[in-house]
Amino acid sequence: MDLGPLRPYSWAVALGLFVPTSWVLEVLLGPGVIVFAVAGVAIIPLAWFLGLATEELGKLAGPGVGGLLNATFGNATELIIAVFALASGLTEVVKASLTGSIIGNALLVLGLSMLVGGLRHKTQVFSREASGIQVTMLVVAVIALVMPALYVLSTGVRTGLALQEMSLGIAGMLLVAYALGLLFSLRTHRDIFNPVTEVVERPRWAPRFAIAVLVVSTGLVAIESELLVGSLEAARKSLGLTDLFVGVIIVAIVGNAAEHGSAVLMAWRNKMDLSVAVATTSTTQVALFVAPILVFVSLLTPRLMTLDFEIFELASLALSTAIVAAVVSDGRSNWYEGALLVIVYAVVAVAFLFHPP
Repeated sequence: MDLGPLRPYSWAVALGLFVPTSWVLEVLLGPGVIVFAVAGVAIIPLAWFLGLATEELGKLAGPGVGGLLNATFGNATELIIAVFALASGLTEVVKASLTGSIIGNALLVLGLSMLVGGLRHKTQVFSREASGIQVTMLVVAVIALVMPALYVLSTGVRTGLALQEMSLGIAGMLLVAYALGLLFSLRTHRDIFNPVTEVVERPRWAPRFAIAVLVVSTGLVAIESELLVGSLEAARKSLGLTDLFVGVIIVAIVGNAAEHGSAVLMAWRNKMDLSVAVATTSTTQVALFVAPILVFVSLLTPRLMTLDFEIFELASLALSTAIVAAVVSDGRSNWYEGALLVIVYAVVAVAFLFHPP
């Protein structure tokens, strides 16, 4: 079979066979661990192609529209999974997956990129200023997410109209911060982000093909997300895992599949500016764009998702932000720094594994 433009990604096409397999297993076995695992694997190549299609359309449209596309589709997998989870009433899993996405991009994706790239290149360099701005945006998001938790701690009120209105207000301000960030990086100060936003590269795909891949991948991700969420509760009980661990680690890793692959590949090719940009930009997108959007989406469900995260989650976010700020502060990376970030992620994962439900 001639794969045409997809020939370089034959591995992802092969993994795509898990998509129809998950449908068959859903009919034969019903929701459970096997369907959950197969649907999770099936989402990985779909997320990869979703990221590729977005990247190709960004090259064709230029940096401005490309930035808008990245904002809309860059975290589409996380959004789709989260929307289905919200519709199923799994609000805590959604909040945990947001925490996991931020921690995963900041520690695992960036760490693996520095580790893999450092094994091939002794020292790699990237823009201190661009990465510093991304870290600052992340710090702003962490501050915003801490406020509802402090309110709950100081008042002892975990529900009520005040907490809901506070969450909606903070979500709106986070979206404003993200929109201003796009204006800053794509218009007024785009020279700072030149290595990221204006790399001249010829598109490998025709526009129609890229749009077709984008539409098909998005549709299939939606179907697989429904299977994943439908099997989540049964899988969690069978494996004896908590909602917190499933959301922070498992769902987050599946949702970030595209970022993992592209960031590591760029680092291997010694394009560390692009690699760091993928990891840090995706992190800030989840914190400033995906999280507040889901708060407003939850208005359409029976239960509003507030921004009252667990202290354990918030502490993990704050510590992850601190270590990332320290690592990117000098604009240089090596394999050891990458290994340390991965180890910190492993420590966090183990802590969440043993955290009581």
